[in-house]
Amino acid sequence: MGYEWDFASVFAYWDVLLAGLEGTLSLFAVCVVLGLGGGLVVGTLRYARNRAIRLPASAFVEVFRNIPVLVQIIWFYFAFPIIVPFEVSPYMAAVLGISLNTMAFSAEIFRGGIQSMEPGQWEAAKAIGMTYNQTLRRVILPQAIKRMLPALTNRGIEVFKMSTLASIVAYVETLQQAKLIASLEYNPIESYTVVALLFFVILYPIVQATYALERRFGKSD
Repeated sequence: MGYEWDFASVFAYWDVLLAGLEGTLSLFAVCVVLGLGGGLVVGTLRYARNRAIRLPASAFVEVFRNIPVLVQIIWFYFAFPIIVPFEVSPYMAAVLGISLNTMAFSAEIFRGGIQSMEPGQWEAAKAIGMTYNQTLRRVILPQAIKRMLPALTNRGIEVFKMSTLASIVAYVETLQQAKLIASLEYNPIESYTVVALLFFVILYPIVQATYALERRFGKSD
């Protein structure tokens, strides 16, 4: 109960934390683009009529959705180099593990959003001569994106938080740097508290911005 907080010992290594934060933001940006962009592709493939296209996409989703991200990162770092003829860096292992998992989950979000559209939308587009791909691109997806926005936002936030898992392979990100500071100054409570506050300060404005965007879309509907 008489614990004396010592944040000065953490802020003395502010440059170390900034290096970790830079690594976190870099990993987040790449994984969000690959995860959500790839999820859109896989999600549309899961909705394809051709079984030769739909089944591999479904298998991809089931594999990477049901394996923990931490296990995937470890596997890509230690086991994948045995299969491929090159070394896998901690950054690459983290990108593969987080992106593929995000791709699988976001694919289901996109598939569900597409399926939520009324059949009449497809029929009306077909009646005016649109192909399947044209209907999907010009009619279905623009409307479905509005419905999927909350789920996609949550997925993006999860990606940011999952970046801490990269510390398991010693990738230089925020949590890894906090571990380093804690090992040097014996202040794990203060170090991890600062990490928690950094994540909150970054994510809270993003969440509020997405709420405003959702309200704007709601009014436009």
